[in-house]
Amino acid sequence: MRESEVLRGPIEALLFVTDEPLSVSRLAKALEATERDVAETLRLLQEEYARDERGFQLREVAGGWRLCTHPAYHEHVERLVLSWDTRRLSQAALEALAVIAYRQPVSRQGVNAIRGVNSEAVIASLMEKGLVREVGRDKDAGNAILYGTTQRFLERFGLKDLSELPPLEEFAPDPSTERAIRERLSAIDGAALFEETHEEDDETPSDDE
Repeated sequence: MRESEVLRGPIEALLFVTDEPLSVSRLAKALEATERDVAETLRLLQEEYARDERGFQLREVAGGWRLCTHPAYHEHVERLVLSWDTRRLSQAALEALAVIAYRQPVSRQGVNAIRGVNSEAVIASLMEKGLVREVGRDKDAGNAILYGTTQRFLERFGLKDLSELPPLEEFAPDPSTERAIRERLSAIDGAALFEETHEEDDETPSDDE
């Protein structure tokens, strides 16, 4: 089996879960493959999507590669987006919105880690509804996009500012759910602390120097 055949699935998976262009070098590092094989596979996928007239394209933008909706179907996408009822939020949207509200600024990966599922579509929906916006980039996490709530979020939920957010306990339907949320939050904070400590240790000169 050719290397490009082996890399097709993994590359598609990585492109699907990220919200920013991925460079060939970054993909190669993540897949433990050569940049040449990754670049060849990307070109083959790009040609395949175009030939099969898929609803999405593989495009090279801003020094990286990302999946984008096909321009030919722009009207269909726009019609769907405009048809969304902005007065109602699904359970998934409420979960993601709560995570962003309490943890902002937070990356999509951070939201995924707490919810335990991919939140890309949910966050996109919240942004379309004007409840969530991009507030910056996390330079310590591959320049990932950071999200926060908007003025419209405060207006919709009757809040003067974020300090008026009710305690997290009020959103937990039962003690087990509350514990699960707190454990996930602690795990994320602990991992971040470990990384910071590890980096500091690496920067500390040894006794031999």
